[in-house]
Amino acid sequence: MGETFDRGRAGDLMPAIEVTAPDGKRLNLGATQGTPVLLNLWATWCAPCVKEMPQLDALAAEYGDSLRVVTVSQDMGGADKVAPFFERMAFDHLEPWMEPDLELGFALESQSLPTTVLYDASGREVWRVVGEHDWSGADVREAIAEVVG
Repeated sequence: MGETFDRGRAGDLMPAIEVTAPDGKRLNLGATQGTPVLLNLWATWCAPCVKEMPQLDALAAEYGDSLRVVTVSQDMGGADKVAPFFERMAFDHLEPWMEPDLELGFALESQSLPTTVLYDASGREVWRVVGEHDWSGADVREAIAEVVG
């Protein structure tokens, strides 16, 4: 389990990379400033990633508009893999964003999944966790409290 919140890249700007949803909707990550963002890179074939997704959905529900949880699939199969996964899991608070070209992983300098990065409201990195983590724990709420009052 990734128990450590790595602050080695604190202050780095969120990459201005465009992600898409299966329905064609687009989101430029660089335009998400104004609200803190918890960005998670994952894939349907990654067992620890799949395990974390319900916890991330619960976090999104708990924090509502004060924290945006953005999960971005790195599946090369794109919508063919991601849409059925989201249908089956029936998440209430996560959107099925995809970035199958893997530019985001390179921009974050992380080729490991899952990778989760917290950004403050100005789009600057606060900390990251590379590898599986229990997102339901008190340590997570303490770490998120740095950017969400």
